[in-house]
Amino acid sequence: MHALLNRAQPYALALFRIVVGLLFACHGAASIFGVLGGAMGGGSIPAGTWPGWYAAVIQLVGGSLVALGLGTRIAALVSSGSMAYAYFDVHQPHALFPLQNGGEPSAVYCWVFLLLVFTGPGALALDRLFTSRSTTQRAEEDRAPEPASPVAV
Repeated sequence: MHALLNRAQPYALALFRIVVGLLFACHGAASIFGVLGGAMGGGSIPAGTWPGWYAAVIQLVGGSLVALGLGTRIAALVSSGSMAYAYFDVHQPHALFPLQNGGEPSAVYCWVFLLLVFTGPGALALDRLFTSRSTTQRAEEDRAPEPASPVAV
């Protein structure tokens, strides 16, 4: 069972990365373009408004890059920092805990993107198309180690 789960791990991580990236990009699209219900009850954020518009750009671009698996670690680091700023600047002054101050999405996105910084994109990432590693080297890294066979004497 463990071997099966270990083989599926890069694909589960890729699915996680794609879903989180798309959800994050939707937040940015809603704020910039006023789609999907718009920003905070409708409409869009005026261009150049600090910090909301810049956060929305980070959400749209960072979420798209993470979903595609292109520059995942850097995009995730910038996105994580953006959500940490959102939590401590916007939410935390109202109350200590995220449940009380409405900052749960910011806190969760911050930690999710920080996790992606350390885990990387997993399988199915566009980063793999631009790396200099050979195809056989990638296959060896993705393959789970096989148990050693007993040696007959």
